[in-house]
Amino acid sequence: MKKKLLNIIAFVIAVVVATPAIIAQEAKNEFNPIEYGAMSLAIAPDARGASMGDLGAATDPDVNSQYWNPSKYAFAYSQGGLALSYTPWLRKLVNDIFLADLAGYWKLGSNDNQAISAQFRYFSLGEVITSEGGSDITSTINPYEFSIDAGYSRKLSEKFSMGVVFRYILSELGFSTSSISNQTTGASAFSADISGFYTTYPMIGRNECQWSWGWNISNIGTKIDYDNGEPAMFLPTNLRLGTTFTFPLADYHNLALSLDLNKFLVPTRPRRENYAEGLEGEEAFNEAEQEWGEMSPITGIFKSFADAPGGFKEELREINFSIGAEYTYNQQFFLRAGYYHESKYKGNRQYFGVGAGFSLNVVRLDASFMIATAQQSPLDQTLRFTLSFDMDGIRDLLGRR
Repeated sequence: MKKKLLNIIAFVIAVVVATPAIIAQEAKNEFNPIEYGAMSLAIAPDARGASMGDLGAATDPDVNSQYWNPSKYAFAYSQGGLALSYTPWLRKLVNDIFLADLAGYWKLGSNDNQAISAQFRYFSLGEVITSEGGSDITSTINPYEFSIDAGYSRKLSEKFSMGVVFRYILSELGFSTSSISNQTTGASAFSADISGFYTTYPMIGRNECQWSWGWNISNIGTKIDYDNGEPAMFLPTNLRLGTTFTFPLADYHNLALSLDLNKFLVPTRPRRENYAEGLEGEEAFNEAEQEWGEMSPITGIFKSFADAPGGFKEELREINFSIGAEYTYNQQFFLRAGYYHESKYKGNRQYFGVGAGFSLNVVRLDASFMIATAQQSPLDQTLRFTLSFDMDGIRDLLGRR
């Protein structure tokens, strides 16, 4: 029997990424994670943000702000930058799944108040060997997802900026067979982000501190249709709110404390368990399932705030939080730590992040390590590496030669 692995692969990603731990027996009846496609878009790409528990809405601008909050680029200290990040993903299960990310920005104009930015993400699911029916005939596929986007950010005042990003996504999770009826095509979608960033410098005692706030609504866009399947999947539209407070410990020594809150703006898919037994309950469930499948992405964003079958209690479960800290010495040496929490009813991703970084005039290297608190989590011991290049440093280096 000829098979397509498209739905199987998508299901495996959903189970492994969204449910990295064995859910406790008492939680099973209430376990109801958010379902969405193009799941790699929800994976943090860089080592700095990951080491602080996957946060970055209001941290100091860096090259990888495109993912966390692109409006921060308008406040970037350097004229431009480029960063390459690499993450071996689910390394406790397999050794050939990875996420690679390339991001960069460039400040425009002489007033230092606007910037353009871009990002390219490539997520490889490694090599998958398939067979048809019970035969010995096998083939190899390499499913992957990638996205490419461009952004623009601008200061609207000395303390506030906003940014927009436009993105194209391609998700190639299937394969084609010799049968015309079994031909598959990649699923594609378009999305946009809108964000804001506010920063101020209050005086506490004799110390000048920095207090920043940020928000980012990401992946507002079309649905992604896997092989003309029914229903098409929502993108991982996400609302991120964050704040960071930075204060000096001594000369050249700073400590930043950060908090991010996240909520997926994706409607909860109906579950049969939430409807009455019998024919009447079955009809009500089928109607709700059809309504969910035909719902537009914009309607889904508004419905996501009040559609959980468990009411307000379950809506609160959909809010994930990250707390993190970053110690900086002379903008050259960095130590970071953080914690990410997701309800056990919505995916149970709970882990600590730790990391460090070292910066010279031209290049900076950051690394992070994830420590999962849930037993048997495939996300445990995840490593990330980011190599960043500062354009001001490169220009100064070339100018001295």
